[in-house]
Amino acid sequence: MSENIQIDISQTTSDEDILEKKDGAIIANMPGRTSDGEKAKKDDYKVSRIKSVVAWTIAGFFAMIWLILTLTPFFFMIMNSFRKQFDMLQQGVFHLPDPWYFQNYVEVVTHGFFGYFFRSVIVVAISLVLMLIISSFAAYPLSRMKFKLNGFIYATIVAMMSVPMHVTLIPIFKLTTSVGLYDSLWSLIGPYVAFALPMSVFILTAFMKTIPREVEESAEIDGCNRYQNFFMMILPLSKSGLSTLAIYNGVSMWNEFAFANTFLISPGNKTLPLALGQFKGEHSLNIPINMAVLTLSVLPMIILFIIFQDKLVKGMMAGAVKG
Repeated sequence: MSENIQIDISQTTSDEDILEKKDGAIIANMPGRTSDGEKAKKDDYKVSRIKSVVAWTIAGFFAMIWLILTLTPFFFMIMNSFRKQFDMLQQGVFHLPDPWYFQNYVEVVTHGFFGYFFRSVIVVAISLVLMLIISSFAAYPLSRMKFKLNGFIYATIVAMMSVPMHVTLIPIFKLTTSVGLYDSLWSLIGPYVAFALPMSVFILTAFMKTIPREVEESAEIDGCNRYQNFFMMILPLSKSGLSTLAIYNGVSMWNEFAFANTFLISPGNKTLPLALGQFKGEHSLNIPINMAVLTLSVLPMIILFIIFQDKLVKGMMAGAVKG
């Protein structure tokens, strides 16, 4: 009898608890009635929303300032390339040309600009092909194979990144003259490739480490050897990294001046960075023509960067994460 009473009491208590929970849920779901937890969540959401808006506003403000500072030199260069020689003294340098003078570009194009342009293309193209081949051959064993000197070789290559390029100008000049390459385009290709290799091997090694080893294991099961793995599997999967290196090093090779000015003396061998010297007068300087030369010189690099900027960012991020 007592057990039945206890059971009835426990059942009554549980029923009351259920009714109280249901009543609480009904009250919480009633219009205009919210629980403390939901109110706290809404308050936190509003605070986080305000912080996000403020952060994006500040970021957008500084981005606009950086954009203005970056575009100002290009605006100055392009606007002044359409002026006559002495219009800069009569008009403001940031004033729109009045009238627009297109003869500067005609004079630049008709006075050997494309010769300088194609010589630069030849030097940069050959240098990039050699650099990509050598760096990929070096990065593959450093990233995929284990041997005793792996760490030492990799550390030595990375240490070479700290050597300034122009410190070696005199030794390379003596070496170039002794082997008979002075005043030829080949005198630039060697130094360009050599100084691009440390950074290229560093980035490409980090990029190849991101490729899963299961890819090679599956290829080995299908009968591929090391060479086939490299050429058929690893190299195609490293296209983003190779594109990053091509753009990154191509820009520096395209704009390099010191080695070109030292090793090239004949007008028929000079590259595009030396073209400015051919468009200045003996006793005066025609600034608008020089601005036209600069505009035509930077235009190919800007176009290539716009086309391949996604590959550049992807490759650099891969190297940053794994390096």
